[in-house]
Parts: sequence; structure tokens; C-alpha cells
Amino acid sequence: MPHLLPKPTRFSHARRAVMMALFAVPAMALAQTPPATPAAPAARPERAVVATLPPADIANVPEQILALDLSTGGRVLIQLRPDAAPQTVERIKALARQGFYNGLTFHRVIEGFMAQGGDPRGDGTGGSQLPDLPAEFNTLPHVRGAVSMARAQDFNSANSQFFIMLLPRLTLDGNYTVFGRVVAGMEFVDRIERGEPPANPARILQASILADNLPQPAPTALAPPAAVPASPVVAQPGG
Repeated sequence: MPHLLPKPTRFSHARRAVMMALFAVPAMALAQTPPATPAAPAARPERAVVATLPPADIANVPEQILALDLSTGGRVLIQLRPDAAPQTVERIKALARQGFYNGLTFHRVIEGFMAQGGDPRGDGTGGSQLPDLPAEFNTLPHVRGAVSMARAQDFNSANSQFFIMLLPRLTLDGNYTVFGRVVAGMEFVDRIERGEPPANPARILQASILADNLPQPAPTALAPPAAVPASPVVAQPGG
């Protein structure tokens, strides 16, 4: 069988020498160019070490209790933790006293995971007109009833949105700012309709600080109690 490759000729040798010379120049130049410095990863905020139980000077103190009157039938009391997340607690209290949360929905509620609200747009893209908050990651765990700030990819992008844990999800610890925990009325959180978004989303009729002594909305403004799900299914990570 004849050889399929042509014999080298003077022209082919010359052409190869020229091509090697041409390619050698950029290769050499590239070798002399300093490699691009990779961007440094964003520094993760340090986690403040705090006790799981609130200190005596804030436990059950009305000034440090957030009251959420929900359309699901009653009032939810949240023990705030200024010892763990002082700037976040100050923001939540300021927005509550402005009436910012009144009428807003729980727009993202995942069975066995959490109920998220606090967005004036109702689609997860909104916030208040105040600046975003610096992360205040701490050692408070994302257990059932924990209340934590929602954020975008940037650690320091929390603003007004928050979520209430329906079941523990400890993989969130150290990545989101926990600023309180439900101490009464968790049954009204359990009644929040599920969905992304829910077909008939539950609303915050009124958010207030207990020390301000605002009365609960009239019973006619509250929806009749819904059945509490009997067997919650844990959502997959990233759900």
C-alpha cells in the first residue's frame, strides 16, 4: 500500500520553519506577560458568638418584642435579639414603627422550610428605601421559629425581607443574620399558605413593637383558621 503522506519537500520544510517562527513570537510574549491576579473572594463577616437564650435584660421586655398580626388568625410574638444583631433589630423596629410591613404578603413559602415576607413588591425583588444592612452573622441557629434576614448574593444586601423557619435548617447558619425567634403564635405561622408565590398569600395586617401597645386588628380583618399541615415534607436545598 502506498504511503498516504507526501514526501517532505524544500517548500514544506521552509514553510514549517516560517510557521514555527511566527508562532514562537506570541508564545514568548505570553510567557513574559505576568499572569492576571485573580480577584480575591469576598470576605465573610465574622460570626458574633452569642448565647442561644436571650439575656435577662431583653428577655420578655416589650421593647424587644415584635408583634405580627397575621391574616391567618392571630398575633405572632417574636423575641428580638439586639445582643446578636443590633443593626438588624434596629432596622426591623424602625420599619415596623413606620408601618412599612402593614399589608405585605408572605410571597415565598416552602413546606418544611420557611415563610418569607417583607417585600413591598411581593416578588422577592423589593426592599425599603433605607440602605442595605451589613451582615451580622452570629451563632443563633436556624431552628424552628427562628427569624432571619433574606439577602441577595452579597452578604451585605439584607434590607427589609425576612423569613421564619418552619423546620430546622442548620446549613443556613453563618450565612444569614438571625435576629429573633417566635415565642408565641407559631400556629399562625404554620397556617401561612405555601407557594412561590402562594395562590392566596397570607398578609401581615400589622407589625408593631409590643411596647407601643397597638391593639390587634379587628377580628373581621382576620381570615378563618386554616388546617395546619399534618406531615410537612422537607424541601430540597436551594428550593
